[in-house]
Amino acid sequence: MGGGPIPSVSTPITQAEAQQGADLHPQLLAEFGGSMSGTQAAYVEQVGKNIAVQSGLGNARDSFNVSLLNSSVNNAFAIPGGYVYTTRQLVGLMNNEAELAAVMGHEVAHVAARHSQRRQQAAQQNSLLGAAGAILSGILLGNSAIGDTLSRTFLQGSQLLTLKFSRSQELQADDLGIQYLTKAGYDPRAMGTVLLSLASQNALEARLMGAGDTRPPVWASTHPDPASRVQTALAKAQGLPGSVTNRDSFLTRIDGLVYGDDPAQGMVEGRQFIHPEMRLAFTAPQGFYMLNGTSAVSINGQSGKAQLTLAPYGGDLSTYVRQQFAKLGGNQQQLAPSTLERTTVNGIPAAYGIARVNNGSSQVDVVVFAYEFAKDRAYHFAAMTPAGSSNVFNAMFQSMRRISASEASAVIPRRIDVVTVQRGETVASLARRMAFDDAQVERFRVLNGLASNEEVQAGQQVKLVIRAR
Repeated sequence: MGGGPIPSVSTPITQAEAQQGADLHPQLLAEFGGSMSGTQAAYVEQVGKNIAVQSGLGNARDSFNVSLLNSSVNNAFAIPGGYVYTTRQLVGLMNNEAELAAVMGHEVAHVAARHSQRRQQAAQQNSLLGAAGAILSGILLGNSAIGDTLSRTFLQGSQLLTLKFSRSQELQADDLGIQYLTKAGYDPRAMGTVLLSLASQNALEARLMGAGDTRPPVWASTHPDPASRVQTALAKAQGLPGSVTNRDSFLTRIDGLVYGDDPAQGMVEGRQFIHPEMRLAFTAPQGFYMLNGTSAVSINGQSGKAQLTLAPYGGDLSTYVRQQFAKLGGNQQQLAPSTLERTTVNGIPAAYGIARVNNGSSQVDVVVFAYEFAKDRAYHFAAMTPAGSSNVFNAMFQSMRRISASEASAVIPRRIDVVTVQRGETVASLARRMAFDDAQVERFRVLNGLASNEEVQAGQQVKLVIRAR
């Protein structure tokens, strides 16, 4: 089943669209870790602009702005005006240049077909979606239904404020992307294979978290599941010309790319979050998972959600806590703690408050727990649980601690390491070199797009994830 008739997409980017993109671009860079520079970013930009030319948009090479984002989320998206983005994490999951071109082509297609503009009017009916939330067009990352200001606040830290696109629009972007691949001489099957890698990564993450279908994938569930699009994309590619994949040159280009969290943004290690620059660490409750954003880390589970972030601090913790409650309430309601207590956590001055809030037909408890790390610097958890259940986060609040300089210096990022398979090496032997304590074979297979029974061959290039500065 396809995405319906392909619209005419030859209309050049308008001045209004270009201005809209230019206004949003800095906000998106800030939210997704900033734009990377260097040879890897230049390579992504080159492939993105080359595929944009195939869209038929006038002066496409100069009209498009392509950014490689320093984010550990598997995501790619576009906004009006020709701004196209992919994260380094998603690039690390790819296995050849054709797959990179496929993802870039899908996003270019959203721009060319004006999908954002067609959905923006409906999104604007929900006043809680800001301008950025109204027009982002991710290939995978979507927008959870945001019912109120509180929910929106808790989603921001996990980078989930993007617009839901219709199934027909997503399939249409896949179709157009396959057309662009064919015109550029790439193997058109790359759209299907990159979607398969994403579906496999999604399933692996769900298994590793032990949450089954209760945990949303990192890219959220608002765009059609990659698994449901794989066969459609592969069928569309059948019989089309094009065979270029540039696998080995692609792998050489991404060798050394940071994989997972960047220590400069803090790192999630199992249930622990550690930030070597802010010199702090805490442990999430059992059964919860964390998503690390640029400005906040979110902690999510069936019995509540929380996020850790910072705000301007004037030197008084009680005032700081009240200010955070007021921000959470926004313009919708006056929110203030019913109680406010001072305490100390592992030698750190702290204060916390709690408020009960009507949330439609139910009630929720909102907790702000703040810590003074210096006279001019404080961090705080904002947590939301069903009424009477806020104690689910007590152990996490009490786990906050300072880390030493030596502990901070020992935090080393993971990176992609491209190696050549030697005679006698197997999937199992290579997987043992992966810098993970669990599921090494499964992680290796997903990272390299290998089926469950597929073996490696001597002389083949594969990706490992190792610890390296």
